[in-house]
Amino acid sequence: GLLTRLQTSAPTIRTLSSSKSFSQNIPGCLWKLGRLNHVAIAVPDLQKAQSLYKDVLGAQVSETVALPEHGVYTVFVELGNTKLELLHPLGEKSPIASFLQKNKTGGMHHICIEVDDIKAAMTELKKRKIRILSEEPKIGAHGKPVIFLHPKDCHGVLVELEQA
Repeated sequence: GLLTRLQTSAPTIRTLSSSKSFSQNIPGCLWKLGRLNHVAIAVPDLQKAQSLYKDVLGAQVSETVALPEHGVYTVFVELGNTKLELLHPLGEKSPIASFLQKNKTGGMHHICIEVDDIKAAMTELKKRKIRILSEEPKIGAHGKPVIFLHPKDCHGVLVELEQA
């Protein structure tokens, strides 16, 4: 009965405790991944998208902000634990314009995760053969340095890292 079950589970407990001590010997990164800052959605009609989140769903929605250096208009939708970033093309060379040519109705464009040290993250990610889409961080929509990681190196997802 009970004694037999305890005896058969003992090796599992030993395995778990020995693997725990093994993982403690692995050196940690010089930077830490933080919280999800936002999920960005490319939209063909920014006013319609703003209206959906504000008027239909009752969310708090920011004013439209132009970011010419990124080729986008942005609007943030507050969700309490994170945000949605609505993206619309600004200028002919906008990466959102090319995204919308392939995805006429829009869709998820990228996720943004905070990091505590963007420069250390860049150094470590380059060593691990993760491609970064710019040589230096750019200032993002929140006025903080950001970088983008190549989607082919991130399982098909464009990942933005933002200095926390």
